[in-house]
Amino acid sequence: MGLISALTSSVGSTMKDQWKEYFYCDSLSNDVLMVKGQKKVNSGKNNGTDNIISNGSVIAVNEGQCMIIVDQGGIVDVCADPGEFVYDNSTEPSLFTGNLGTGIKETFKTMAKRFTFGGNTAKDQRVYYFNTKEILNNMYGTATPIPFHLVDKNSGFSFETTMRANGMFTFRIVDPLVFYKNVCANVTDRYTKQELVMAMKNELIQAMHPAIAQIGESGVLPSQLIGHTKELTELAKKELAAQWYEARGIEMINMSISPSFPEKDLERINKWADTAVLQNDQMAMARQREAMANMMEKPAGNGGGDAAATMMNMMAMNMMGGMMGGMMGGQPAQAPQMQAPSQAQAPVLGWTCTCGKTDNRGKFCAECGSPKPVEAGWTCSCGHVNQGKFCQECGAKKPAGAPMYKCDKCGWEPEDPANPPKFCPECGDIFDSNDIV
Repeated sequence: MGLISALTSSVGSTMKDQWKEYFYCDSLSNDVLMVKGQKKVNSGKNNGTDNIISNGSVIAVNEGQCMIIVDQGGIVDVCADPGEFVYDNSTEPSLFTGNLGTGIKETFKTMAKRFTFGGNTAKDQRVYYFNTKEILNNMYGTATPIPFHLVDKNSGFSFETTMRANGMFTFRIVDPLVFYKNVCANVTDRYTKQELVMAMKNELIQAMHPAIAQIGESGVLPSQLIGHTKELTELAKKELAAQWYEARGIEMINMSISPSFPEKDLERINKWADTAVLQNDQMAMARQREAMANMMEKPAGNGGGDAAATMMNMMAMNMMGGMMGGMMGGQPAQAPQMQAPSQAQAPVLGWTCTCGKTDNRGKFCAECGSPKPVEAGWTCSCGHVNQGKFCQECGAKKPAGAPMYKCDKCGWEPEDPANPPKFCPECGDIFDSNDIV
């Protein structure tokens, strides 16, 4: 073959004497995509002529590199396997592709030439090394906005907005033969990414237009776009296949994106998204109940205006619940009925339990379940139930004949027989209807 592994072919010092030149390449930086191989003489005679590879010369290949041999401008051999190889000009081209895959093999078949020089060297032979590592830190940004068409197929919502974006992308040379032929064949020394990356940025932004369009048509919201970066990368990679992979032997590996949208458009989209939640029957009913609960928690006794407003809001919620129930094909949500307080009618107040719970209106305490006493205090003419000598609502004096209390266990009498404490201080008995005298 054109290249023979030096490790398996060397025998003693015989092969050593045949090595005329030693071609190698130092570590390639992130900015260098291709560089011409360096030559140093190890042993034996050397005619000192540039661009000549003597029979038996050694060519070294490092990790993350691919080496090609060019004869008279045409590619005659390629190697991406790390190691040292002996050049033999009396055999057919060899092919060591390493991890570059089958693509480079097919390319080589269409480019390779048989070369047999009959012991004579050709006029121009060169060794080039390519950086096959991932090329990092390539910034991009949109100079003009990209259209973003949001479509929700469930609700039929369609919205046109624009997006600006910036971020990074990475790429890798996956077919050095195509890269050399179509990009840097006329370069004599080195080729850096600065000579190519500006065109790649513009092409990437152009590829983002159809990729973003597909993302928007799938119903992805602007706020969710960052979570779909991987999907966006694959879509952009497909759009760039003809320009990058087929024409240059380059493939995009990864990309990041930081999008921005007009604030007014985001507000409108967010309102739609919030409303779209109500299309779900259960979510709609839950939202209605939450609104009713919040409304009922607001105090209704801070004046006639607040009470009236609360009543009107509750009436509106009742109407809305009925309409929503009809639209969803179910029963209308039952909202608590609320009557507006009359200014001329005094509020109806309940009785106070021995546990301290006030405003009980049933036969049993809403807090501890105790039955309502036979007579829990005295009722004023205004309707308020009182325990003391004067009405706590209107200030009227307690009428004669109000119930008087005395402990039925020990006989202790309170200072105000009509207003006893909850428990007898002498024996601890509860004052209830049994203690009325």
